[in-house]
Amino acid sequence: MRTIGNCHITTTADVDTLEFNWGVIHMLATEKVTGGKTFSFGHVVLKPGEGHIRHNHPTADEVIYVVSGEAEQMLDDQPPVTIKTGDCIWIPLGVYHSTINKSSAPITLIVIYSPAGAEQVLWDDPAVKITPPQTS
Repeated sequence: MRTIGNCHITTTADVDTLEFNWGVIHMLATEKVTGGKTFSFGHVVLKPGEGHIRHNHPTADEVIYVVSGEAEQMLDDQPPVTIKTGDCIWIPLGVYHSTINKSSAPITLIVIYSPAGAEQVLWDDPAVKITPPQTS
């Protein structure tokens, strides 16, 4: 990580790698990493045929941006819709949702939680394998 004044530049090598059976998350901007409390920012890769099951974030809004790929997105317990590269999904706090990669290729997403903190449950998940940041 590079710090310039009060600013930070992070890469996936600077933060924990959170591995699940469905994919990998790197939370690049969290309060622990940058000190910021207004939002957190992460990079997610969902494996083919895998995804996040129905869940919600009672304390934060979430934005999902599809960097590449295609998946089925369930929002507010409505029938799933297809999301694809370039789509941005805003999910108000407390709304149930899921993202399932139905394709044969990985899907890459950016996630933002506002306020920061909702992402902390990822570290507490019993299914997570945490690899600490690389050190030089």
